[in-house]
Amino acid sequence: MVTVDHDAVLRARVLLLGSGRPSRAELVGAYRVLAEVSPKAYVPKLVDALLALRHESRDPKAGVALAAEASRAARRMEVGAPDRVERLRRALDACQAALFALGRRAEGRAICAELAEAGRSESLARVLAEEGRFREAAELDEEAARNGIPEHSFWNMVRWAANLEGAGLHDAASAVFGELLEETRCEAAGQRTALAILTWELVHFSRMRETVGDGVGAAAARREALGVLEELATTGEPKNWSCILGWWRTLFVLSGRAAEPAASSESPMPPFGTELGWSRDVRDGFLGMLPGLEAEAARLREAGRLPELADVQRRIAIRAAVRDGGRPYLFEERFRPYFDEGVTLARRLPDSPARLARALTDRSMFLVAARSFEPAHADFAEAVALLHDR
Repeated sequence: MVTVDHDAVLRARVLLLGSGRPSRAELVGAYRVLAEVSPKAYVPKLVDALLALRHESRDPKAGVALAAEASRAARRMEVGAPDRVERLRRALDACQAALFALGRRAEGRAICAELAEAGRSESLARVLAEEGRFREAAELDEEAARNGIPEHSFWNMVRWAANLEGAGLHDAASAVFGELLEETRCEAAGQRTALAILTWELVHFSRMRETVGDGVGAAAARREALGVLEELATTGEPKNWSCILGWWRTLFVLSGRAAEPAASSESPMPPFGTELGWSRDVRDGFLGMLPGLEAEAARLREAGRLPELADVQRRIAIRAAVRDGGRPYLFEERFRPYFDEGVTLARRLPDSPARLARALTDRSMFLVAARSFEPAHADFAEAVALLHDR
């Protein structure tokens, strides 16, 4: 039997009915008391207040405690109550994010598994991919696609294809990405999406096919991309689009996965193929490699080891894209030096046309993101010629 502190209940009601504006902490305290005597009315309010307080908290440990309490409160709501499922999902999502921020991966993964049981498998798929368990992540992606949750968007299809590719299932990955590509072709023809996005997808598909030795398929995708770029260079985008940098960043970062250490539960890596939602500990660790990579680049430059330097510089550019690649302000000015240096280095390697083609392609796709279509076309045309597609 729960002992009710009637004085505490009275104080809580007075606080809520008063003319003043209670702080978030005061609201949480009042709802805690009232949730014991009127759970149907106040447990949902307690969940919302706990999540709001957690959002403004700067103490990671306090954030975990608040999110965990919100999860427990959401579970107390009656099954079938309005917004119970959504509140529980929000609370669990906040809890897993707070746990991963502290590096408590096992606990965070358990929360993600609970989210998956509640119909939200994206977080679990992301965590599995971070730990190199790509086949399991791809199975979750496939199950979600079969159930129609979520819809076949760029973000979901790229993630699914990336996980299949990570699992070594290259033909299946190409089939999934090819489905996305066909949809994008249709949307671009109807001016429902940007030609820039079609270009990025075609170039990424060519990389996927090149990886498995399908030179014919890779060449066909490059030629199609070159045709789209020629149209962009001649007439520009048929319509103005809002910021689409996320599409470029996602595929550029994904293109660098093979150059990074293999992911494992002991040494997780980013879930390449997703733009947002990386676990905080993984994102911090990935960006935390920057000083070491920059020091390595300095040593390689001094030693004149240009092939290795070109590869390290690309890994640095990818991290810069992770950190700032979604910010349109002064985008071209901030990122142009990374891609110019990549091309300059590659031109000093006459026996490595593949590196030059890669550097030119990287710069071309960046220039598309910067809406500098004529130089983007020139770069990609040179890359295609180097790869003997014409």
